Amino acid sequence: MGHKSNPIGLRLQINRTWDSRWYAEGRNYQNLLREDLAMRKFIMEHLPQAAISKVVIERPAKTCRVSIYAARPGVIIGKKGADIEKLRSQLAKMTSSDVKLNIVEIRKPEIDSKLVAQGIADQLVRRVAFRRAMKRAVQSALRLGAEGIKITCGGRLGGAEIARVEWYREGRVPLHTLRAHIDYAEAVAHTAYGVIGIKTWIFKGEILGHDPMAQDRLMLEAQTSGVRPASDRR
Repeated sequence: MGHKSNPIGLRLQINRTWDSRWYAEGRNYQNLLREDLAMRKFIMEHLPQAAISKVVIERPAKTCRVSIYAARPGVIIGKKGADIEKLRSQLAKMTSSDVKLNIVEIRKPEIDSKLVAQGIADQLVRRVAFRRAMKRAVQSALRLGAEGIKITCGGRLGGAEIARVEWYREGRVPLHTLRAHIDYAEAVAHTAYGVIGIKTWIFKGEILGHDPMAQDRLMLEAQTSGVRPASDRR
């Protein structure tokens, strides 16, 4: 049997870091962990149309800093910032800390693994042919700068009686290379025939040197990386 490692867990402290960044001891740890899980679940369920990739939670001192990475930040911010203030007050009820919200715009959603996987899942729910959805996602990612991409779909594909796994790969996806910047994510499509699981691996080049914050730094660099904080928009 093969022994599969999650590409994210494998590279922690090498070229990426955790999505929750804080330290606690004893009973405080489980309370803060529950708060993180509740806030993430609330954000993902109440803002599905915002195309959210990930939610990073940091807790310096008695502050809870929540960074939401989304392809459509305008949906979160709302007209004149009304919606973002409402969201902040709702999150503040879930924690005893002072909540600060930071919205980061993803300017190239075609090379974000979570958004690619979720996009394919949404298409499968709308009964789009799975091969067409996968091929379109692969072509879009390569066209926008990805060095390689692999997509796997597993389940009752096309309504078949027997579940199977289909996958497409283009370019390089070096999973054993620890310095490789591999963006990995999973999504689930609830179709009329049953559940279909989607996994995506996107290779975005190599990060030389052990730098746990390298991935976040790449995402927050100016136009060259394709990501910028939404608050900088005019």
